[in-house]
Amino acid sequence: MLRLDRATYDAIVAHAKRDHPDEACGIVAGPAGSDRAERLVEMVNAAGSPTFYEFDSTDLLKLYREMDDRDEEPVVIYHSHTATEAYPSRTDTGLASEPGAHYVLVSTREHGNNDGPVEFRSYRIVDGEVSEEEIELVDEL
Repeated sequence: MLRLDRATYDAIVAHAKRDHPDEACGIVAGPAGSDRAERLVEMVNAAGSPTFYEFDSTDLLKLYREMDDRDEEPVVIYHSHTATEAYPSRTDTGLASEPGAHYVLVSTREHGNNDGPVEFRSYRIVDGEVSEEEIELVDEL
């Protein structure tokens, strides 16, 4: 199960809406081994695409060095789908390289960047196997 505080949830949704019609992406880091999603890092979608996301390799390397220095790890890796449901595509599954991370997908297909609800779901992806998990929203971690 993914435990996520309301402020982080709201920030991920806002990022997905803001970047629509392109896919948004980012990471929520937390203390290594804790499974606590504490520090949201919005990333730029280097692909600039409505159907694909890609972390900028320089930004990603910088973030991983920073997380290493802070004894953090990626707890949540998120991105949005702009025209399809919040379910990992074959490409998403193939690129999932952090077996300990929660993979969050936000679908903005219904309302785009306008007011209205989004589909917000979380998965574990290990060795190409996708399993959906519950999300518990809390006021604070």
